[in-house]
Amino acid sequence: MTRYIDFLKKAFSGEEVDYTKITIRSAVLLLAVPMMLEMAMESVFALVDLYFVGHLKESGYAIQTVGLTESVLSVMYSIAIGMSMAATALVARRIGEKNPEQASRSAAQVLLVSFVITLLLSLLGVIYAEEILILMGSKPEAAAYGKDFTRIMMGSSVIIMLLFLINGIFRGAGNAAIAMKSLWIANIVNIILCPVLIKGFGPVPAMGLTGAALATTIGRSVGVVYQLYHLLVADTQIRIALPYFTPDFKQIKSIVKIATPGIFQFVIASCSWIFLAQLVATTGGENASAGYQTALRLMMFFMLPAWGLSNAASTLVGQNMGANEMLRAEQSVMKTVKYNVIFMLAVSLIFFLLGDFLVGFFTQETHIKEFAKNALHIMSVGFIFYGIGMVLINAFNGAGDTWTPTWVNFFGFWLFQIPLAYFLSKHFGMGPKGVFISIPAAETLITIVAFILFKKGKWKTVKV
Repeated sequence: MTRYIDFLKKAFSGEEVDYTKITIRSAVLLLAVPMMLEMAMESVFALVDLYFVGHLKESGYAIQTVGLTESVLSVMYSIAIGMSMAATALVARRIGEKNPEQASRSAAQVLLVSFVITLLLSLLGVIYAEEILILMGSKPEAAAYGKDFTRIMMGSSVIIMLLFLINGIFRGAGNAAIAMKSLWIANIVNIILCPVLIKGFGPVPAMGLTGAALATTIGRSVGVVYQLYHLLVADTQIRIALPYFTPDFKQIKSIVKIATPGIFQFVIASCSWIFLAQLVATTGGENASAGYQTALRLMMFFMLPAWGLSNAASTLVGQNMGANEMLRAEQSVMKTVKYNVIFMLAVSLIFFLLGDFLVGFFTQETHIKEFAKNALHIMSVGFIFYGIGMVLINAFNGAGDTWTPTWVNFFGFWLFQIPLAYFLSKHFGMGPKGVFISIPAAETLITIVAFILFKKGKWKTVKV
């Protein structure tokens, strides 16, 4: 028992470890434990908001607004994740080469590029918040109700980007504990502020849905301040000096080369999810849309820790390739796949056995609950394939081979999932259920193709 406690202390401490030298099992678990908790904390943001807004008077409008806004924000997340993949790949490779100064310079350049891009897009979100909700399938009255929530959330995209990106930098360096702690801090602030700003407390007036957006934004901002302290001030392996932000166009070119397909990779997936959300809203109405969004938030609560576990593969592939340990890089991926399959099997059982209880925690509206339970049961059929697929995708990205998963996503989501969802829901009259079925079908196909390509080994030849 003492051995396990010591292991957890080491995982949470953030001490520097050479992941190319210790056992593969220890390397995977030392990275996976804080990475899973980090991603679990990211999913808590959406669940906390969903819980509190689900108890507002206009809960149908509120839940739908939160869900549709998150769907649109997924494009912003895609940019942040794509850039963080470039940061993770570059930093991990340089750390594997035992060159922390160049790793720090690479991190600074990624931050510089990402900030400029995200700032422009967030301004568009602030200006056209109401129009975006209507475009997503929201009724005009629901869009008018939720526009301030959407405006604040879209306006905070720069904060979201920094939170993702800086954590990607620390993950690449193997310091997953700092990434985890930043989201702990952000969530604690959000959990405290949500009831205060939504319902009001003392001199603070009740702000309803707008309060949820402010609480989330403030919480994330505090988390970013914590990250910046460790990136700019604290004595860590990655420490950025202000001169590192001077544009290095050779380095920027390398970043763009890795990040561009990485961004497309997740934009492709995000646009597919946006289309599915719009299809559910138009074929099933407000209750179906709210139920689907509730199911998605629950699904992501469990999926994000699995994504965190799969991030261990990204770091280990990058660092081992930097150390020229190709066999160890591949073995690290397969070990991570094993652990993720076990985790996702447990999640599948939870959803099948406790789906009604979990949904009831967020809403008591009978029609919304029925759609949410139906979506949960259907989507969870493919959870084991999700677990395998996300590890393989992260392995490609950690190697700097961001084009392979981009093409896999393009064919899997746009040429298979979207047409399948459309025909099942509209042509065959299945409505929202047809959309739900298309999700595990597409993820299963994507996993099979990714596994075949991983075994071919082209990713081992990528230079970054």
